[in-house]
Amino acid sequence: MGFYFDDLDSIYRQSQGDIKHTLSVMADRYMGENPEHEYTARPFTMDGIMRNKDYRYVFDGNAFFPNAEDGNYVYLWGKIRRGGEGALRFTLIPYGPVKMWMDGNEVFASDFVAERFDDNPITFDIPVKKGWNNLVLRFTKTKAGFGAEFGTWLGKLDYYFLHGRSDWEEMEGFDYTCPTKERVTDFPCGIEKILEPMPEWTDEQKRAGNIARVFGGEKIAGKKIVCRSSFVLQKPSSISIEEKSSDSIEEKSIYIDGKIFESGNSMKLASGVHQIVCVLKVSSSFKNSDSADSQIKIIDEKNSEIALVNPFLTEGVKNRFPWMFAGPFEKSSDDELVEFNAKNRNRLVGSGDEKTWWRLDLKGGWIRLYNENALFGHWDYPLGVTLYGMIETARFFDKSKKKNIISDYVVRHVKKAVGTLEYALFDKARFGGATAVHHLLTSIDSLDDCGSFASLMLEVAKDHGDELGDYGSIASYVGKYICEKQARLDDGSFFRKEMMHKFHNGTMWADDLYMSVPFLCRYAAFKNDPAVLDDAARQFFGFKKRLYMEDKKLMAHVYDFRRNMNTGIPWGRGNGWTIFSLTELLLVLPENHPARPLLLDFYNELAEGYLSVQGEDGMWRQVLDMKDSYPESSCTAMFICAFSRGIRNGWLCDGDGRYHQACARAWKALEKTAIDSKGNLYGVCRGSEFAFNPRYYSEHLLPQLNNTHGIGIVLLAGVEMLRLEEYSA
Repeated sequence: MGFYFDDLDSIYRQSQGDIKHTLSVMADRYMGENPEHEYTARPFTMDGIMRNKDYRYVFDGNAFFPNAEDGNYVYLWGKIRRGGEGALRFTLIPYGPVKMWMDGNEVFASDFVAERFDDNPITFDIPVKKGWNNLVLRFTKTKAGFGAEFGTWLGKLDYYFLHGRSDWEEMEGFDYTCPTKERVTDFPCGIEKILEPMPEWTDEQKRAGNIARVFGGEKIAGKKIVCRSSFVLQKPSSISIEEKSSDSIEEKSIYIDGKIFESGNSMKLASGVHQIVCVLKVSSSFKNSDSADSQIKIIDEKNSEIALVNPFLTEGVKNRFPWMFAGPFEKSSDDELVEFNAKNRNRLVGSGDEKTWWRLDLKGGWIRLYNENALFGHWDYPLGVTLYGMIETARFFDKSKKKNIISDYVVRHVKKAVGTLEYALFDKARFGGATAVHHLLTSIDSLDDCGSFASLMLEVAKDHGDELGDYGSIASYVGKYICEKQARLDDGSFFRKEMMHKFHNGTMWADDLYMSVPFLCRYAAFKNDPAVLDDAARQFFGFKKRLYMEDKKLMAHVYDFRRNMNTGIPWGRGNGWTIFSLTELLLVLPENHPARPLLLDFYNELAEGYLSVQGEDGMWRQVLDMKDSYPESSCTAMFICAFSRGIRNGWLCDGDGRYHQACARAWKALEKTAIDSKGNLYGVCRGSEFAFNPRYYSEHLLPQLNNTHGIGIVLLAGVEMLRLEEYSA
């Protein structure tokens, strides 16, 4: 078919190479700035101050120090690293008097009103600088209460503190003092001299041996314990092993790099890092009062002992805890345990219901994983869209090196997320509820937590399912939540209820069409269940009933059931989520589906409404009908995608080419004003709350650079422009 406008013909003839270049540069920038790093493994003690299921720390002074006297103080000290100057939003629920200092400056002091209500969170911003920031809290013992719950202002917002003292700053938690009458004024140096020691083994536990004290009180008689460490050879060498075990260890198998080491022999090894794994069997007659100990030394060919280092922990503490321990195991075979160690460091140890994680020779000690990558390996809804745009970009670069580079990056990210959920669920159950890996899926209470990224995961699985690991388990986990647990109204429409983020409770958001429908479309195919697709279609009618503004042919952002009204504000990206999600459904909904005609009518109504508010510059606005609000890149890209799909699939009545022209103008505007030569993306609104005032959207939700809410959808828009060109040629 031909073009309808001469300027369109010119744009399309010149654009294909330019668009491909733009997509390539954007993808390269994103991958280059977000490389993969292994998850950080830190020591952790359950005898310290831990976070609860709301992701806040809890210091119960009466439990820690039952003999403290009224008027005594206890000081806590922790560090947090920030990437730049700004503010740390903080919530505190005081049980009694609390005072706080950040880097020596007082930032909070409770008053009698705050201390009166121990169930009333107080939220405030704490100034922080780039680098390490030292937080000190002082609690005063009173008859009424002693301590506080404190930390993140928003459940599932994953930030955490590390110990203040320099020799333990690699471990999450807070140092604390004993109860004192001293009013310290020099922070943090003034409290360092009165800090309580880190949790220590008693003399009796030390005499019992490493296995007995690490697993103290557990039933280990007749069961296996796995110990793991590593060592480095600077050059090829033959090594031997000196071992010593207590009588309670009746069997021992030693493996070097997965190969059995024959006792009394030597083994020739190349230079580099080597893994040592010991599988010990404890005597069936072992009693908890007995000693159970195992000691191993690696000796090189010059008869020198080679230092053992922990293969997981960060540099600052890997020498302090050279061995890590897992168990007890009764059913797991040696082959299963050793195979694990050779394959994936983020998997649980053991098989079946015996699966567990690694402990340390530290009182209450374990290893915990923290995803300290800025973006790589994380699971959240903006990244679901970002990687969707990346994988579609890779597909368009078919049979090229660029395709392989981009798709490999996406696969590695998704595989990392898939491979760590099992660990994260264990972490949540064992350590109180706050996780630093998969903090959304482990505390799932909204569509935001699961739908977008799970949709992307199923999309990637179409081409790379064999590479992703057990993605089907996560798909079923998410599907069960959305189909069976997510809050619904009487007509089956999704809404927000009983969330950690209480501000959202009792609302319906246009955003949630994207957080649910694309996943349901792919999940219906994955499960071969048409009823799931019916559910996806049903959502549009419930959301239209409450959010569609018929006079404007635009969607309000949110319906507030507390006020029984919608906001009346057509936020750009909220509308983008709506029509883009509708196209996701129309792409897979059968032609004879009874809901299809009504959905196509709704799609055309929305398209007409959006076309009417496109700016003269080609962009759409942050508030669609508010001309003085800023041009916003993510919604502009979403409308390009939605119009292109409508044109190519015959859903739109575009006999005069107006939707073609809208797409071309919008893409030209994005390339001119929002994407620079290095692939940076400008003009993307950050994640939003909601308000009934349009100025909240236009003046408080200001545009950001390289925000993940926009990168993927702009990539998708570029792909759609290329497909539209091919269709129109």
